[in-house]
Amino acid sequence: MTMKLRVEHITHYQYDSPVRYALQQVRLTPKERPGQQLIHDWTVAIEGGSRQLHYTDHLGNGVDLISVDSGTSELVIRCTGEVELVTWDGVIGPHRGAMPLWTFLRPTPLTRAGRGVRSLTAELGRDFVNDIERAHALSALIIDKLPYRIGVTDAETTAEQALAGEGGVCQDHAHIFVAAMRHLGHPARYVSGYLMMNDRTHQDATHGWAEAHFDHIGWIGFDVSNGHSPDQRYIRVATGLDYQGAAPVRGMRYGAAQENLVVQLQVQQ
Repeated sequence: MTMKLRVEHITHYQYDSPVRYALQQVRLTPKERPGQQLIHDWTVAIEGGSRQLHYTDHLGNGVDLISVDSGTSELVIRCTGEVELVTWDGVIGPHRGAMPLWTFLRPTPLTRAGRGVRSLTAELGRDFVNDIERAHALSALIIDKLPYRIGVTDAETTAEQALAGEGGVCQDHAHIFVAAMRHLGHPARYVSGYLMMNDRTHQDATHGWAEAHFDHIGWIGFDVSNGHSPDQRYIRVATGLDYQGAAPVRGMRYGAAQENLVVQLQVQQ
């Protein structure tokens, strides 16, 4: 079964005073792979800045480096395109790319397994047919422990901090899953991308989930927040050791200007 999804994604920064200098790394071009193909030109248009170069990073993500025009008070990044997807039930397959598999066992500040994550994995027990069944049980346990709740965490919240709190979002769920799977000996990574919602077209953020690697099968995706593996409604855009390595937009600026960010996103068949 195939599905064609159209994406319109606008990221709008407004600054309360003119910006002297800023650079943004933009990871918003979907990965092409078996089962996911761009069928119409994917465009990344910039207002208030200019693209300095496009490159592929060490994890195979397409990155646009954007400089913000000096003196501007607004930056708009507008992405549009269509993607064709084939049913894949979460299985990505064998590991590919320049980075060795053991790289994805390495903890990061956001995914370090402390007392909370180790306690979570211990609670799982050992009564599973195989490691994949245990990973699904871990996913279910995470959402049970940490209900989906907006506004109680941010981009700097670690897996341990989120687990000790009162709720979290997809980024937190994915970080906890990645930390736990690495603690259990499985390479794991963070995925950012798009999800076509069944109940609405308009969204206010991209989506995030996790992937773990299993011997003889390869990478398998787990969307903890929604309680299942990704299917043809999911567009994989970027992967990283954690959110920071796969963030849709990440950068720096000079000056004291404060920013207001508005995201408009539509994903539809």
